[in-house]
Amino acid sequence: MTDRGSSRDRILEAACDLIAAEGVDDLRIARVAMRAGASTALVHRYFSTREELLEQALLHSFAAIAPERFAGGEGPVPGAAAGLAQAIDVCLPTPGKVERDFVLWVELWLRAARDPHLRPLAARLYERYHAWLRDIIAAGVQAGEFTAPADLEGFTDTLVGLLDGLGLRALLRDPNMDLSMARARVAEFVSAALGIDSVALATSPAGRPPLGQAKIA
Repeated sequence: MTDRGSSRDRILEAACDLIAAEGVDDLRIARVAMRAGASTALVHRYFSTREELLEQALLHSFAAIAPERFAGGEGPVPGAAAGLAQAIDVCLPTPGKVERDFVLWVELWLRAARDPHLRPLAARLYERYHAWLRDIIAAGVQAGEFTAPADLEGFTDTLVGLLDGLGLRALLRDPNMDLSMARARVAEFVSAALGIDSVALATSPAGRPPLGQAKIA
């Protein structure tokens, strides 16, 4: 990675951290610069306005999910079910950076609900989110591991809604819907539709091998 890319990514990571901790409305370029160990001039070199920084930070968070979680691994790809299980993990608020990224989604929902200018960004992100999950499922169907849903697009829409809704309850520490329960509920829904073992999808991410092929386009 070049120094230019490294500086830009460091600024975006700092912005993501601040948005998750304090919300979109309190995002300030000066504070982002301080957290990133950069000057405000350097931040402005990459992002001319606060709104551009906000948009790029959200895009950065989303685009980084799959490569970070699935990169690496020198062994063979473990199969479509394992890949889908890992995708489910990164779509639920697993403690750590994944939980931070889920909080960014919530911040985007809240802000876009009040600010029509952010709604196209939210729609673009959901379009990419949908396409990423749809393509993972389609690859499993093509490999002969999954039963094809009657309506792949509709099934993916429902899966996105289930992940968002149950993930939010887990994020809020709902005593009736913790992370393991949310994962189990998603696994039950997906396994019934795709004809696979729910245990393979509901298992904790600990001990799962990394998947090297999945990425968000």
